[in-house]
Amino acid sequence: MEKKIKAGIIGGAGYTGGETLRLLLNHPAVQISFVHSRSNAGTPVYAVHADLLGETQLTFTDALSADVDVLFLCLGHGESKKFLQENIVVSTVKVIDLGNDFRLGDKVAGRTFTYGLPELNRAVIRQVNNVANPGCFATAIQLGLLPMASAGLLKEVYSTGITGSTGAGQKLQDTTHFTWRANNISAYKTLTHQHVAEINQSLKQLQSSFSGALNFVPWRGDFTRGIFVSSIMETQQSLNDLNQLYKAFYQDHPFTHVADTMIDLKQVVNTSKCLIYLEKEGNKLVVHSAIDNLLKGASGQAVQNMNLMFGLDERTGLQLKSTAF
Repeated sequence: MEKKIKAGIIGGAGYTGGETLRLLLNHPAVQISFVHSRSNAGTPVYAVHADLLGETQLTFTDALSADVDVLFLCLGHGESKKFLQENIVVSTVKVIDLGNDFRLGDKVAGRTFTYGLPELNRAVIRQVNNVANPGCFATAIQLGLLPMASAGLLKEVYSTGITGSTGAGQKLQDTTHFTWRANNISAYKTLTHQHVAEINQSLKQLQSSFSGALNFVPWRGDFTRGIFVSSIMETQQSLNDLNQLYKAFYQDHPFTHVADTMIDLKQVVNTSKCLIYLEKEGNKLVVHSAIDNLLKGASGQAVQNMNLMFGLDERTGLQLKSTAF
């Protein structure tokens, strides 16, 4: 039997920490060494993640073990950089940060991070020790636009996306109360969302002439998980040619698929898939893209990156079933 990858999770009590934990518990090549949480130290993992009762006897710890091959940093924004500054993590340990601390090229403690969108940087991810996992909205929007950028076809883009309440994190806020969310939709961070910078960075990687004119309006949705984005842009290319472009771009990427009929959110929730559908009216192209914000938009993509970093098939441990009904 091959030696298993020893994994540690920092910030294991939150939504992304819990999803990473669930995936790694069922990953055939991974052994979880520890799950770190300062506020829950000594508490059984299933006391916080109640669905894991009967799945694991792990308890949260506030101590760090040096006996790991990979660390998943599932911390709040700004906390990952602080953690790596305050704790010694030997350079041979691979680090996957699920926050936004290193997506734009920031460095810490001698570590340089690669942007971890496999559909863009898969070959590089296989060679590095440090990965900055993309944001959830950023993943959905980029996957809808990368083929256009690769062909130099991107002009000004208008994107609207809706996300579930888990996108706001586990900490209770006014806009995550059930009484506020139920039967309600609202916009927030109009044209100023923090993911716009990393999206522009990736699009310019493929199309240096792209002006960065991405106009994004995010919405809060009345559901718990998933993201659905519609991006509008002008192009003279035919719909048939565009579908061929998209399918060729993603033909070797196992989690991103271009559909021939309209997509919906339930097709991707509880999976690491991104589904894309194209529509065209006159010279206006609409690209719809849908992901699970906690999986392809966070923990699933982090495990996909781990698989690539350790030379595994990127699908390992991620063959998940959607909640179709």
